[in-house]
Amino acid sequence: MHNRDFGRRMSERALVLCADDYAVHEEASRGIAELAQAGRLSATSVMVLSPRWATDAALLQPLRGRIDVGLHLDWTSEFALAAGHGLSLRAAMWRSVTGGFDHARARQVIADQLNAFETVWHAPPDHIDGHQHVQQFAGIREALVELVQEAVAQRWQGAKPYLRLSSAPRGQRDVKGRIIAALGAPQLEGLARRAALPMAGALSGIYDFAGDITRYDGLMRHWLQTTPGHGIIMCHPARSQVAGDPIGAARAREYRYLASPDFARALDEAGVCVERFCAAVPWPSPRGSELGAG
Repeated sequence: MHNRDFGRRMSERALVLCADDYAVHEEASRGIAELAQAGRLSATSVMVLSPRWATDAALLQPLRGRIDVGLHLDWTSEFALAAGHGLSLRAAMWRSVTGGFDHARARQVIADQLNAFETVWHAPPDHIDGHQHVQQFAGIREALVELVQEAVAQRWQGAKPYLRLSSAPRGQRDVKGRIIAALGAPQLEGLARRAALPMAGALSGIYDFAGDITRYDGLMRHWLQTTPGHGIIMCHPARSQVAGDPIGAARAREYRYLASPDFARALDEAGVCVERFCAAVPWPSPRGSELGAG
């Protein structure tokens, strides 16, 4: 894998390429760190409930300040189940649309995960999103914005993490993407705007984790062409497939592609550079990503 110089040229559009599920297992952590070191990623989201987080954080230390390191809020993984608050994705979706999560309980779960992140990383998260998009579920989103406001005022010295809106941009809104957005993207956007919190207003990278590397290349090229600036393309790479991981084959396939010359060519052909959120210039406004627009 060759390092790519992502210094932006005037003609380039900046996007955030974020690897989710850091610390889900060793192969994911090592794969993400290697891709970031080579300049192929500009952000990662951490599953702090994983027992690997305290150890795997060391792999990110050389990348501090070079990529965004954020919190991947978790209600639906095996780690969340072990922690006592977890439930299946189906059950979480049902709770979200039938009254929402209990506010006090959601506050405690989020506070515990923020504390787990800060205790290891010794800094606030650069961004906050959610495993299987739970950050925008009813009850969770309200507690999240409330706690972030408090932390910004009380201990983060004014530093504001950006929030992910899981809403696909124009040209990418398939059934899965529309369902994800309908679970709370517009509502989270409204809360974040009223709280004056930054947010990434478009999310690409939504697919069914099926197909071969040629299909993934085609998907990535489409995402690069249709994702607006300040948008995020999420990915889930790992160096190799791990037994028991339901998307293990897709993780290994994504890693091979992102480490390849094909990905570098796709970036060049789309006129895109991969940068941290703070360096990405809107092109066009993130508001164009709202569900139902276009």
